[in-house]
Amino acid sequence: MSVKIHTIALLLLSLYLSRHAPRRRPCCVQVTSRNMSADVVGQTYREQPAGSPCVKAIIFHTNDGPLCADPKAQWVKDLAANMTKV
Repeated sequence: MSVKIHTIALLLLSLYLSRHAPRRRPCCVQVTSRNMSADVVGQTYREQPAGSPCVKAIIFHTNDGPLCADPKAQWVKDLAANMTKV
């Protein structure tokens, strides 16, 4: 196989894989322990387990996007206790 054909085949394969590979949900790589409960909207939260590069976190929704919170912080525990885990 010529180098040109081989290069084109690799390019097509990489394009195919990039479109059909499972997408990973973005993850929290750091958390805040500062009380941000006033910014939280909705009644649901998500738990994120630790796994490189992701850190253990409770993820709340805000109008500005996801909020990565420290699961050990008391305000996080209090807020999550009144919400639904998804």
